[in-house]
Amino acid sequence: MASFPDTVNEKDLGQAKFIGELLVPTAPFDQKSGREAWSVAFSPNGSYFAWSQGHRIVRLIPWTKCLKSFSMNHGDEETVALNPWNLSRHNSDRSQTITVDDDPREHTLDCGDIVWSLAFGSSVPEKESRCVNIEWHHFKFGQNHLLLATGLNNGRIKIWDVYTGKLLLNLMDHTDVVRDLTFAPDGSLMLVSASRDKSLRVWDLKDDGNMVKVLRGHQNWVYSSAFSPDSSILCSVGAGKAVFLWNMDKYTLIQKLEGHHNDVVSCEFSPDGALLATASYDTRVIVWDHHNATILLELGHLFPPPSPIFAGGANDRWVRSVSFSPDGRHIASITDDRLIRFWSIEEKAPQAIAFLSNGLCCSFSTDGKVLAAGTRDGSVHFWECPRSIASLQHVCRMALRRIMTTQQSLFSHRPKFSINPTWTSNHPRHESHWSGCDIN
Repeated sequence: MASFPDTVNEKDLGQAKFIGELLVPTAPFDQKSGREAWSVAFSPNGSYFAWSQGHRIVRLIPWTKCLKSFSMNHGDEETVALNPWNLSRHNSDRSQTITVDDDPREHTLDCGDIVWSLAFGSSVPEKESRCVNIEWHHFKFGQNHLLLATGLNNGRIKIWDVYTGKLLLNLMDHTDVVRDLTFAPDGSLMLVSASRDKSLRVWDLKDDGNMVKVLRGHQNWVYSSAFSPDSSILCSVGAGKAVFLWNMDKYTLIQKLEGHHNDVVSCEFSPDGALLATASYDTRVIVWDHHNATILLELGHLFPPPSPIFAGGANDRWVRSVSFSPDGRHIASITDDRLIRFWSIEEKAPQAIAFLSNGLCCSFSTDGKVLAAGTRDGSVHFWECPRSIASLQHVCRMALRRIMTTQQSLFSHRPKFSINPTWTSNHPRHESHWSGCDIN
């Protein structure tokens, strides 16, 4: 079996440009479990990068400093575009404003236990807490306040002030590993945690971290969760073949998407909310039209495609992580075959590849120019992402989605574009169109 179909020559694929790495000091105990970089994350404003470097430590590093360091190490003036930033922040306990200059501080956070998950959250003052009975809160978050949530091995969640490194909250309710964390993108500071205790929990940080709801439905571990860009839908996946979709206004299950043959371990929405990508141990990434519960595209990592029985076992091509680029046209995936693949949603074969042993997780930078990947030895590696010119159809779809929801687009008067027929020839569940727009 091979990592690419017969029609693709691996030597003809582009090689992603390696730009740098963040390494962890080695010691004898580092050979033991607990050193893994289970999670990497970029802050929404692009100012900070965080990763769990193993042994209960999280590093917070100003992203521009990382880029400058990579540039100097490569002897280049500039590896990727550097965007200087100047922020003002508000104290979490009161409204005093402090200016953050071009020299932001690094922080090393000792979380007290193995860190499995990270998530940045930023506040929008207009987004009030859903708790209407309490007029006074201990924490008052300003417009540019930036938080980091860390999910721990003991089931606890710790909330940190990114600018000061101060511990703000300690959330306790899960009874097992907190495998994933995700903030609502609307600035409401609603946090969802996914745990091995088979549940998802919703926390309101503007209400001093009170738990709002417990979402139950998974029969086994929950591995990952992701909000849609408008914060109305939550996707969750875990030790099972189904993809769960939740209504986050009513906290009810919308539906389950069926199509994978093994545990589903990672999920992410496209920036316009039209697509959903899920990664599974069945060797595939599936791109869904989740509004119509249809499969649009399958990105295979093992050829010929394995049978459902083989895909459901230890096939040595488990897909560990998937990430959608902010441009909405590219996807990155990490697999056990020691490759990172950069995909275009317009092609069946990878646009570029990079070599990485023991990769666990990946995430695109806020501007989509860099991909970060964490490994089992606690280190993080960075690649410059391939670039291409967007098709006119993609530009039109992105423009349309900025002003119109999928439901509205279904009833608008405009032509329905066909999906590339090469994607649909081998899968009977694929539809001829979706939500009135082509993903090309």
